[in-house]
Amino acid sequence: MYKAKSIKELRKLLDDKKVTKEELFEESTSLAKKYQEDYNSFVTILDKFKSKDSDSILDGIPYSLKDSFSTSNILTTASSNILKDYIPVYDATVYKKLKKAGATLIGKTTLDELAMGGTGTTAATGIVRNPYDKERLIGGSSAGAASSVALGITPFAIGSDTGDSVRKPASHGGIVGFKPTYGRISRYGLFAFASSLDHVGILTRNVEDAAIVTDVLKGKDENDMTTLKTDRTEYASHLEDSIKGKKLFYIKEICNLEEYPKQSTELKETLSDFKILLDKCRELGFIVEEVSIDKKLLEAIYPTYMTISCAEATSNNSNLTGIQFGPRPKADNVDDLMFKARTKGFSELIKRRFILGSYILQKENQEKLFLNAGRVRRIIVDKINKLFEEYDAMILPASGGPAPKIEGTTEEVTDDEVVLENHLAIANFGGMPSITIPFTIVNGLPVGVNITCKAKEDCKTLNIAHEIEKVTGLKDIYKEVD
Repeated sequence: MYKAKSIKELRKLLDDKKVTKEELFEESTSLAKKYQEDYNSFVTILDKFKSKDSDSILDGIPYSLKDSFSTSNILTTASSNILKDYIPVYDATVYKKLKKAGATLIGKTTLDELAMGGTGTTAATGIVRNPYDKERLIGGSSAGAASSVALGITPFAIGSDTGDSVRKPASHGGIVGFKPTYGRISRYGLFAFASSLDHVGILTRNVEDAAIVTDVLKGKDENDMTTLKTDRTEYASHLEDSIKGKKLFYIKEICNLEEYPKQSTELKETLSDFKILLDKCRELGFIVEEVSIDKKLLEAIYPTYMTISCAEATSNNSNLTGIQFGPRPKADNVDDLMFKARTKGFSELIKRRFILGSYILQKENQEKLFLNAGRVRRIIVDKINKLFEEYDAMILPASGGPAPKIEGTTEEVTDDEVVLENHLAIANFGGMPSITIPFTIVNGLPVGVNITCKAKEDCKTLNIAHEIEKVTGLKDIYKEVD
């Protein structure tokens, strides 16, 4: 009855006493349980209703939370066997703020193990499937969070985004995925993957809901020294600001079909529809121009991301030894204990990434690999920031087409599509606000467009996305399933 309604719609129903908080909780958890076997969105679905009264717009609104945010007295596994029994004793700042706002947590969502992955296929509890086609992935690592919103279970979910982990699943699930500026939302209590790239992200079915949730979550946190000073601007109240004369740019080497030797039907349709969207943006009043960037620099995005993220992940997860965390196996000595715990506790993908990260961080390799990756990162960010001196935002397809089939999926990307499928990491490199919204349907499946602005221009990012959302015809879509 209340499925797939927006935050404002649910707020009005609550205020008019046409529904209670408990009834919203019961409906959401019932839907979560109903769809769990087919889509595997959740690690934990809560049974008991808990909510504090608040005058916040989120009071009584159900939501789902990625299972890599610390929640006291609630199982928090990061979808890894090494943390399968871990129950934290403290709350992540995000969770704490949502509790204070009266929002109602209905469950913890499935992710790629330890948030390291982009497919939603590596969780210890199994594959997360796409509501539009169960044979396709929804993307990761915030796979369960995205599917819970795409299925209409909750109006919003909280995820994390290290390279595209909120924005790519949003594209594949036909929903909105917003990654604010680095430090805009506290990461305290979020299990770290790569600390210089990690962002808290928000998944909704429309841009306004993303702004509403961001307004509640943003602000300085004494527990996270990377957080920015409190932004007193209410983003949701600026969504209708005029965009006349604002300038958008897209990158020729990413958007021109001629750049791709292997031109699938889906790629052709996506890029064709993107050009149509650009024309609609011009009709709205945007100035839209093409820019050219050295393709070698664009091709460096993926290896730079992998080098930095694997190195930082190896360091951040060095405490998962079977001593402080994880099941403690029988062993003759400490070294044997850690070897057994990490061998059994991690999937093959995670072990490969840790080995790669350890190699990168070896003293003899740091200059050539880790430090050089940092230099390339800076060159990429400087190039984009230079463009932001002339333009208000970058607009690009979030992917080269709809979600891939699960069968045969790997973490590897073909050379033909490496730039198109990995450019979202630019916003993580520079800590820039970045949002994906659905813009077209290809073969019955959604595809998203991404808008990225200069760091700290979160309000502008949401304003531009909200205006473009008006011409896509895909606001508030979700997949109705049996």
